[in-house]
Amino acid sequence: MKSITNLSKVLLPAILASVAFTACKPGKAVDSVDGDASKKVYVAPGKYDELYMFASGGFSGQVAAYGLPSGRLLKVIPVFSQNAENGYGYSEETKPMLNTSHGFVPWDDAHHTQLSKTNGQDDGRWLFINGNNTPRIARINLSTFKTEEIIELPNVGGNHASPYCTENTEYIVGNTRFSIPMDATQDVPIDSYKENFKGAATFIKVDKEKGTMNVAFQLIVPGYNYDLARAGKGVSKDWMFFSTYNSEQANTLLEVNASQRDKDFIMAVNWKKAEALVAQGKGKRVPAKYAHNVWDEKTHSATSTMMKDVLMLNVQDYPGLVYYIPCPKSPHGADVSPDGEFFVASGKLAAVIPVFSFKKMLAAIEKQDFEDQRADMGIPVLKYASVLEGEVEKPGLGPLHTEFDDQGYAYTSMFVSSEIVKWKVSTREIIDRIPTYYSIGHLSVPGGDNKKPYGKYVVALNKITKDRYLPTGPELTQSAQLIDITGNKMKLLLDFPTIGEPHYAQSIAADLITKNQVKFFKLEENHHPYAVKSEKDTRVVRKGNRVDVYMSAIRSHLAPDNIEGIKLGDEVYFHLTNLEQDWDVPHGFAVKGANTAELLVMPGETATLKWTPDRSAIFPFYCTDFCSALHQEMAGYVRVSPANSNVPISYKIGNNPLAKK
Repeated sequence: MKSITNLSKVLLPAILASVAFTACKPGKAVDSVDGDASKKVYVAPGKYDELYMFASGGFSGQVAAYGLPSGRLLKVIPVFSQNAENGYGYSEETKPMLNTSHGFVPWDDAHHTQLSKTNGQDDGRWLFINGNNTPRIARINLSTFKTEEIIELPNVGGNHASPYCTENTEYIVGNTRFSIPMDATQDVPIDSYKENFKGAATFIKVDKEKGTMNVAFQLIVPGYNYDLARAGKGVSKDWMFFSTYNSEQANTLLEVNASQRDKDFIMAVNWKKAEALVAQGKGKRVPAKYAHNVWDEKTHSATSTMMKDVLMLNVQDYPGLVYYIPCPKSPHGADVSPDGEFFVASGKLAAVIPVFSFKKMLAAIEKQDFEDQRADMGIPVLKYASVLEGEVEKPGLGPLHTEFDDQGYAYTSMFVSSEIVKWKVSTREIIDRIPTYYSIGHLSVPGGDNKKPYGKYVVALNKITKDRYLPTGPELTQSAQLIDITGNKMKLLLDFPTIGEPHYAQSIAADLITKNQVKFFKLEENHHPYAVKSEKDTRVVRKGNRVDVYMSAIRSHLAPDNIEGIKLGDEVYFHLTNLEQDWDVPHGFAVKGANTAELLVMPGETATLKWTPDRSAIFPFYCTDFCSALHQEMAGYVRVSPANSNVPISYKIGNNPLAKK
């Protein structure tokens, strides 16, 4: 009976919320749609969008780039998953990008995008994205829209609280969703969670010029579940704020056992102090195996290095490094106001949105205004009332995520009641609310985590679409909604479908990206070991049963286009160099029977397809990317003879009769 009573205490609020949700269903779309919506989102043919929006692809493992306000999909950037469209993760050059300590892992669950920053403003250089399943953080170069680096996070189970950058991108930070034993090989019972499981907050140092990443240190923190975070800015720039849940440290049936307490925590980390401790030689290097994968634009190839240790600081040994702040139960985000003075937590099961004061936090630390009961590992817990600036009352059901505009307003997504609530930061007064369709997760204001937000729009990233689009079988598309926030009343402008599951997105003024675009790779700077710089360098070389084909592509032929002497049992490597030196002239390559994918090779680039023929036959190959009026003629043949054949290696491209005239 007692267990049933406890269960009812947990489930009753959810039941009441469900009942309330029935009464709070979104109103008719016409009530919130801007009468001039079509005009405001229309981008004329040949014109550019105002903003880029980079959205996570969720279970697709990729990132999608959209234009705003049109909602047009511009590009899918492959990151954590193989992509047959361009050969990412299939070509010999890109396979190392997906290497991990677990071996080759061709998929991940991509959740949160993070633009690099200078002085608290998006600078358009790099985009970071987390892999949640096999904990990784990737860096995308926004001048090429290519993934240039992926680093695995050791001692982490589920890299969800990630990646968040400090004010000048000194660090990219990730934390664990699922706490685990710090010795990954330790064989302990799962129900020894409270004794043996800990979290690891990873601080990755980012080179300010090149963007290259290295794990600088990890903080061993209490074994809770860590969720969304933000770095401070301005007055709070030396701190990082993580939301946490499961302070009960449950290891089974979390929907009940991790929701017992009225409050969980915000974890405030003084990262500047941690950095100083590391500089003083503090901490301990411990064995840790993790992959660091780097793309080299000069060789157009990736390398994977297996790292062997990591520097760890146990926060319990360094007072003043970490403090906990009570927060209504199961928070899903900690967001910092543009001036850095306030941080907002959104408890998924809470009826209010607490707004905390950084100034009051420092004062409470100074006074040691702590709760009697400390957190796990003896970490001090600041008193809720001592840090609280105030609460947004009756905002809606299921508050999740908050971002800010440039006019002093905040916008919070409400998952259960399917709406966005606009409120004034200084007074916590609710100004407006607008329905979303349906079950909004994150929202995104352009520059919403900056010191000076861009504002103008908020984008709702929704989980369910139901009746919004043409049906596509059992699974319907997920979607984003573009909402105008320039007036007191928010107005819906546009629905547009998204790839995968768009957990989160960030948007940036287009000119910060377009000014740095690489249009092609210079042939003279191509240092790929199998590159050719002209058609006369093409050749076929046998070394045992390995055959290397040095091939070129230019409108409208491949060279060589007739290859003989390949034998059954050979491993054939087609190294294709695109000789074009013009924008937007990629060439593709495919050969019949290849069990990988096509290659899509950018101008001036070299890429390799490995092919093991399975029979003696004549195999056609061709360019897969339409490039000219004679694209269909851009093809050739390779002859595969029996293993015991004496046919020698030969290759050619036919005589051009026009050249003789």
